[in-house]
Formats: sequence, C-alpha cells, structure tokens
Amino acid sequence: MISISNSYDLLLFLKEQNLIDEKDEYWWPNDNSFEILLGAILTQNTKWTNVEKSLDNLKNLNINSLEKLSQIDLQTLIFAITPSGFKNQKSVRLISLSKNILEVFGTFENFCLKVDRRWLLEQKGIGPETADAILCYSCKQEYMVVDSYTNRLLKRFGYEFESYEELQNWCEYGINENYDKIAKLYNYEISLNKVYSRFHGKIIEFMKRNPKG
Repeated sequence: MISISNSYDLLLFLKEQNLIDEKDEYWWPNDNSFEILLGAILTQNTKWTNVEKSLDNLKNLNINSLEKLSQIDLQTLIFAITPSGFKNQKSVRLISLSKNILEVFGTFENFCLKVDRRWLLEQKGIGPETADAILCYSCKQEYMVVDSYTNRLLKRFGYEFESYEELQNWCEYGINENYDKIAKLYNYEISLNKVYSRFHGKIIEFMKRNPKG
C-alpha cells in the first residue's frame, strides 16, 4: 500500500482504480432524491440489497412523496420494509420524519434547499452518518459521508480517528485544500458536493473489492 499524507492523496489513489462509472454522477445507487431519503434510513444496520427490496415494495404501493408516506397505514409500511430489518422502528421513524418535514418545510423541495444538519440530528433515529447521507446525496449539499468502510481503509494507511467528526474533518480538509487540482482532474466543472459523493463512493467500492488488506 502506498503512503498518503492527506485525503487528496487518497482520492488520487482511488481514482486510478476506475471504481465508478462516469455515468454514475453521484455514485449513490439511485438518483431519485425522495428515494435516497428513504434509503438513507432503511440502510441502517442492513445490506443495500435488502433496502432495494423495500424500496421496490414502496414503489408498488406508489409511496413516492412525503404526503403519501405521512398518511400510510403503519402496518402496511411495516410489511413493505420488512426486508430492511428493524421494520417496526424504521416504520415509525419514517412516518414521523415525513410529518416533521411537511410541518417545518412544507415541501420536499424546500426541505432539500433549507434543511441543515442540526435539524436532521434532532430527528429520532438519525445520527451523523445518516444525516450526512441525506444532506450529501438527497439534498446535494456539501457534506462528506464517512462510515466504517472509510475508517477501515484509513487504518490500512496508518490513520486512526477518535470520532466520526474527526474522520470527516480529515476527509474534507484535504479535498477542500486541493479543490482546484481536483477540478482539473475531472476535466469539467465539478461541484464540491459531487466530489464528496464520488470520493465516498470510491472508498466503498474499493473496500468491497478489497475486503482484506
């Protein structure tokens, strides 16, 4: 394994591996912002393949808006998201979140524009990783998601972090400091949000392909 001094070096290393197809702009397996919001919560403590089954069930029920989610029968939702695990807990939290978003922001579009991390962290069942996934992938805001994959990869390079925030700050800092260089790498105008999205995606794809190292 090569040595790296910051997250920009890590990005360069990962970019050489051709881990993400260029057509997958933000890496997340879905480009529907509402479904990303659902997926960010459903994926807690489970595999993405299970989440996809739950999302398909919700599509079949035509649950494609906050309004419909907020009014769904609880038992119907529990049955629909059973593949994702923790079905009772997640169902109650999804309905509660949808109602809170409508009450505070009025529409999903307004939520994406105006929500901040602090508000999300005040919602039941939303921790830092889930909040940042919603902000980054659903709302297209400038937040870098870090997770157990990120932590494990950086341990291979000799880095250890005491908290989620410390790991996140390390990942964001090297990207921010070298943003001009990164923009040249992509040969097109790339937003910081998209850099964060693809960086996180590259980490996950690399770790899936190289689970041991």
